[in-house]
Amino acid sequence: MFLQANRRRARTAAVGAVAAAALLAGCSGGGGSGASDETLVVYTGQSGDYQANFNPYSPSVLEGPGTIFEPLFFYNLTKDEEPAPRLGTEYSWNEDGTELSVSLRDDVTWSDGEKFTADDVVFTLDMITEHPTMNGTGYRGKAEAVDDAHVKVTFDKPSFMEGPQVLGRIWIVPEHIWGKIEDPSKDVMKKPVGTGPFALEAFKAQAFTLKANAGYWDGEPAVKKIRYLSLSGNQAGADALAAGKIDWQTGPVPEIDKVEKNYPGYRAITVPMNQTVLMTCADKDRGCKGPQTDPAVRKAVYHALDRTQINELAFQGTSSGISPGFALPERDKAVVSPRLEDEFAPMKPETGEAAEVLEAAGYRKNPDGIYAKDGEPLEMTVKVVTGWTDYITAVDTMGQQLKKAGIKVTAQQLSWNEWSDARGQGEFELLIDSLYQGPAPDPYYLYNYFFSSATTAKVGEPANPNFSRWTDKAVDQALDELKEISREDTAERQKRFDTIQTAIEKGMPYIPVLTGGTTSEYNAEKFTGWPTEDNMYAFPAVWSRPDHSQIFMNLKPAE
Repeated sequence: MFLQANRRRARTAAVGAVAAAALLAGCSGGGGSGASDETLVVYTGQSGDYQANFNPYSPSVLEGPGTIFEPLFFYNLTKDEEPAPRLGTEYSWNEDGTELSVSLRDDVTWSDGEKFTADDVVFTLDMITEHPTMNGTGYRGKAEAVDDAHVKVTFDKPSFMEGPQVLGRIWIVPEHIWGKIEDPSKDVMKKPVGTGPFALEAFKAQAFTLKANAGYWDGEPAVKKIRYLSLSGNQAGADALAAGKIDWQTGPVPEIDKVEKNYPGYRAITVPMNQTVLMTCADKDRGCKGPQTDPAVRKAVYHALDRTQINELAFQGTSSGISPGFALPERDKAVVSPRLEDEFAPMKPETGEAAEVLEAAGYRKNPDGIYAKDGEPLEMTVKVVTGWTDYITAVDTMGQQLKKAGIKVTAQQLSWNEWSDARGQGEFELLIDSLYQGPAPDPYYLYNYFFSSATTAKVGEPANPNFSRWTDKAVDQALDELKEISREDTAERQKRFDTIQTAIEKGMPYIPVLTGGTTSEYNAEKFTGWPTEDNMYAFPAVWSRPDHSQIFMNLKPAE
């Protein structure tokens, strides 16, 4: 997921511009028919050829969650409000939080004409239980169909916090198709069948197109086609925006504060949400290799970063501070633990602290000024996607900063497909990415996704999404206990948040960089209905699922 960036070096920018021009000149033949007033052209930051993968449970899924495959409800993670019905219409818990009852729509068909029923929901929940790598939420319930339009999910113990995950982050798939697949965790689902507002129309390596589902239960969307383009990176995205060839991208453009002036007809919106990190493959016992498996190295990197400079050079000042306990500084400020050593990561480098941590762990500087231990210099590689100029600039800047602290870090640029595979399989030392939020505005979900033993795996096996492979028994126990505690019991919840945040700060499997200010540029002249600061009905990022599907359904071609 790419956020904001500075300008690319001139030579790279020229290459990007040429590539963008070459692609856009012929994009009408890429993934469908030519762009009309009812076609929304989007750029997600894809660099390199697309590889068809529409399995919503795959770590490298291309598209599908929300658009093709629906959740039961939509949760707006930007604000605390009741979820919007999708395939579900109503839900309720029993008094002790061990039984979740869901009413379903009875007028829904799959895009191949088959009727959607409760059996599809039960099948989906059973499927992710049987295939742990598909179970990105750590679901542990037992589902049964009461009748065609009602499902009951039971849990062994109170599980109130499971509600938004079961209802809002599990993508319902058709039993009549997926039930015939030998191993659904590995199938890339090139011809997806869903209930969603859109269906796959055409696919090519440089572009693919979704078409409006004429039989959608809520009526055919006003946006008739969505074309996804693959470009050469951020600069190519900015060039395409300037040429009016794309309608929505979430990513950087030069002079981000002057979008309306520099791109007539376009507007921009920035929301602080996802947290930029250096992911580390942290756990030796799960097969991770490299200096970053030492917590002292991770802490030294944390102290040595100049976050103010990174924000200025890489993100045009759109990012903000971050807590090493990963509660959002603004949205979650009430639960940022007072027991943290640093409630917020230092914005200026602390090279003295970095040296102290390393030397206490037995590292000494070699003649080149780089720390070493047992004869091995402290050198690491950071994987970054080619063309993601904001992240490339951030990594280059961090490399210069860390060198002053005796740590050598080298960037390795990869295609998105290579980078995504490395992240999922644990084949990396460091990797720049961002941690995303859960289905509801509560830090519990981020902790459950990225720090739980239920969502990780050994190196060489797909982790989803605890890519660091780091786990902690106290964190697992606190997460289990949080499931049973009502959100209204803030005192009991805070005790568990304290445990989780202090353990995360100590282990630091994801080295906190900044809270990213996620900026989108969109064509307000061609389409109406975009989220605004006054009406933030969904998180406005083109790669955020299923939020993007809510926006697609809300848009209308301008008159």
